[in-house]
Amino acid sequence: MTLVVADRVWLDSAVSKHDGRTAVVMTMGALHAGHAELLRRARAEAEHVIATIYVNPLQFGPNEDLAKYPRTLEDDLELCREIGVDVVFTPADDVIYPVTPSVRIDPGPTGEILDGASRPGHFAGMLTVVHKLLRLTRADVAYFGEKDYQQLALIRQMVRDLDMGVEIVGVPTVREADGLALSSRNRYLSAEDRERALALSRALFACRRGTPAEILDAAAAELTGVDLDYLALTDTLLGPATPGPGRLLVAARVGTTRLIDNAPVEVC
Repeated sequence: MTLVVADRVWLDSAVSKHDGRTAVVMTMGALHAGHAELLRRARAEAEHVIATIYVNPLQFGPNEDLAKYPRTLEDDLELCREIGVDVVFTPADDVIYPVTPSVRIDPGPTGEILDGASRPGHFAGMLTVVHKLLRLTRADVAYFGEKDYQQLALIRQMVRDLDMGVEIVGVPTVREADGLALSSRNRYLSAEDRERALALSRALFACRRGTPAEILDAAAAELTGVDLDYLALTDTLLGPATPGPGRLLVAARVGTTRLIDNAPVEVC
């Protein structure tokens, strides 16, 4: 199928809702191998695949990188063609927000901790655009990366709480050979900063099974050369980890670039 690019109007005829499942992969562009993995999963598991490329202003704070966020549309479209995406939705701001929205999705307590504490309003903006894009694409299933673990948890909660009837699939984080989690913001890193950024993945994999103190102490020992925002061990995001599967999360600024990462651990 020829790739359809829709920017100002939604092309209802591009994807039939009467022949199999429609999957959506939402991105802000600057696509990399992590996005490609999401798109390939969608392509393998659904009859129709939509990618959205939209840098959502509602989820950026006043001192964040909205203006300089990398925009590589032609390269992004070529990747989508290679994978076999059916439709790429690249709306302008006035398509998504004809007027400034006075109603936004409240992320609740889970949106006020970790990244929510560091980036006030971020998750309300993120959930609002995800809700709108799920409605606009009328997707049956949506794929999101586990690298943005708190985001994934909040999207799942929104879909459950609002009875949206969309399946949310989390896809494991894709990493470089040296362990660095793929991110569009990695483009900001100098060679020296990129080397220092490896502290995040080293911290996550320093102790994969142990008591909370053992896991956190091993991780903290690796977090040198970065400006740590948070290091948290949890199983529900809202509380400390109990014995069993847990999640270790980290955020830090490396140079001028803020990075996040996480990994599953086993808590004893």
